Amino acid sequence: MGKGCIQAGRGVEKMNSNELLNRYASGEKDFREVNLMRASLSGVSLYGADLSGANLTEASLEGANLGGANFSEANLSGANLSGANLIGVNLSEAGLRNANLSEVNFRGAKLCDANLSEANLSGANLVELNLHSVNLSRTKLVEASLMKSNLGAANLTYANLTRANLENSNLSHAILTGAILEHTKLSYVDFTKANLSGVNLRWATLFKANLRGTNLSWANLRGANLSGAHLYRANLSWANLTEVILNEAVLMDTNLKRAILLNANVDEAMLSGAVMPDGSVHK
Repeated sequence: MGKGCIQAGRGVEKMNSNELLNRYASGEKDFREVNLMRASLSGVSLYGADLSGANLTEASLEGANLGGANFSEANLSGANLSGANLIGVNLSEAGLRNANLSEVNFRGAKLCDANLSEANLSGANLVELNLHSVNLSRTKLVEASLMKSNLGAANLTYANLTRANLENSNLSHAILTGAILEHTKLSYVDFTKANLSGVNLRWATLFKANLRGTNLSWANLRGANLSGAHLYRANLSWANLTEVILNEAVLMDTNLKRAILLNANVDEAMLSGAVMPDGSVHK
């Protein structure tokens, strides 16, 4: 169990949506461990309700107001929460595998040890969240906002982050094997010792990103902007660096074995001021 997470038991009390809403309307907010599997709750308000440990598998919560609610250890696998208000919600250790969370606002939410694998988070607001060690494998994060978030040691294997914004985020020690980050904003991101093997970073912006000791073997960086990036001891073996911009990048002790460096037609100005693997500065 993750540090600081809330423990709850399994859902045992079967309840239908009408009973839940009637009891909530009368002032009740304690619905711990209830079974609401496949319940229809689209557009309802359950603001501040305690649904910790509840079974909401495949429930419909589209557009619901769930701000401040407690879903710690709840099962929301396959649930539809698209467009829901999840501001300040507690989803610690919740199961959200294959859930639809597109266009959701997670501001101030708690997600420690949550399982978001294969969930749809396209367009979601995840700004400044603590997502350390969260499972986001195969998650769809297209155009999601993750600026200043903590994704250290998170599992983003095969995740789709196309056109997402992760500027100033922490992804140190994160696993992004096979992830898609085309046209993604990654300026000032900390990728220290992260695993980006086989990642697709075509046309991504990595201005002044920290890639010290990062594994980028077999990565596709075609057209990526790595101006001012730190690649000290990074592994770029077999990577595609065609048309990449490396102005003032630090490449000391970088492994470039078998890497496709530059298209013959590319102006060498793209390497202007770069510190090369041997420590020399490219003119």
